[in-house]
Amino acid sequence: MAKGGKSTKSRIPEMLKKHQKDVLKDWIKEQMAALTLRSDLMKEKELYDQSAEFIGLFIDAAQRGDITDIQAPEWTKVREMLAGLSRSRAELGFTPTETATFVFSLKQPILSRLRLEVGEDSDGFADEVWVATVLLDKLGLYTMETYQKSRDLVIMRQQQEIMELSTPVVKLWEGILAVPMIGTLDSARTQVVTETLLRRIIETGSTIAIIDITGVPAVDTLVAQHLLKTVSAARLMGAECIISGISPQIAQTIVTLGVELSGIITKATMADAISVAMERLRLSIVPVQ
Repeated sequence: MAKGGKSTKSRIPEMLKKHQKDVLKDWIKEQMAALTLRSDLMKEKELYDQSAEFIGLFIDAAQRGDITDIQAPEWTKVREMLAGLSRSRAELGFTPTETATFVFSLKQPILSRLRLEVGEDSDGFADEVWVATVLLDKLGLYTMETYQKSRDLVIMRQQQEIMELSTPVVKLWEGILAVPMIGTLDSARTQVVTETLLRRIIETGSTIAIIDITGVPAVDTLVAQHLLKTVSAARLMGAECIISGISPQIAQTIVTLGVELSGIITKATMADAISVAMERLRLSIVPVQ
């Protein structure tokens, strides 16, 4: 055990150095036999390469530093390797348990070799079991924590991509853009809509933008404020906004809430909004003779 700031003494580093190939072989068998093995997401060679790299870094860190202090500088490369492995497996679709098994499955091969090394020294074996358990549990928990952070980032990125796809800015005509909105309108989504709309105004040189809220289930004070911010931002870019999809229920809600929409053209349908936009640009649609 570590006492008075001294490093934990253990036979594990020397044992691993002497039996590295055998431990690696047994560890691969443990992983291949595990119920958490995902052969559909990872090839056997890739698993072998990752395991061989980890064993090498593990032995080096255990020999140079405190074997139970994984935050020590000597364990930096081990932590970096596990962090990279956790990120890649999170992106591939592995579960937290499947990812942590990479570390936890090493426990049995190490303990089996330690039993052979210590022989009849039961007290010595008990001490080594404690050291191995503490070390691998810390590394396993570190792997799971890193996995969770990586998974959260993946989910946030996917949500962002879905949000962007769910709020397209469509060019209806030369000088006319349309933003059909479906679903709940919150601060994050409004920000995406505003940024996308402003970018498209610059790209197309459009002067009119139709914001259609037919697919927005409810309008409250917060939603109305979001709409007003988007309209104000578009005006600063030289584009006029028309809000369409104003149903009788939404109209009553806006009046009840006392939301001020003066100066903004509102229409019941997208077709009505397009007609106004065409008139503003002095355009007309005539039937083919």
